Amino acid sequence: MKINIVLHEPEIPQNTGNIARTCAATGASLHLIKPLGFEIDNAKLKRAGLDYWHSLDIFYYDGLADFFEKHPNAEFFCFSTKAPRAYSEVMYPDDCYLFFGKETKGLPEDFLLQNYERCVRIPMREGLRSLNLSNSAAIAVYEVLRQHDFDGLQEGSSYFGK
Repeated sequence: MKINIVLHEPEIPQNTGNIARTCAATGASLHLIKPLGFEIDNAKLKRAGLDYWHSLDIFYYDGLADFFEKHPNAEFFCFSTKAPRAYSEVMYPDDCYLFFGKETKGLPEDFLLQNYERCVRIPMREGLRSLNLSNSAAIAVYEVLRQHDFDGLQEGSSYFGK
């Protein structure tokens, strides 16, 4: 199983660092579509990702066209507050790409409209704009993992003497 988190033009280094840490912990790959709102060597980015950067597969693209040129058959899902169905209503394939947009605007409107059937949302209270990007990515990754019985992750701990 391979999960891929795709961030389209992320703006806040701490969010990207937190997502990188989630990727490292779950075995997901991180795909960053430029332009980025920060330098990749940003101290806040590195701090949020802790010392997990060596455990991370990370890829960079010069826009959506570059991404799809390199992944023409990608099974992808767009996370958006404007989506018609909840993220939990989708059966995610073994190899999937989870798309998230920039913190201030989300994914481009034309991209969402072209891929409306691939759009999903994380339910939340009415009148609120959105969840934090790194929280949304974690929710999405763990739903895919749950659907696949947490394949590849450790089973349990003997911490409590069992």
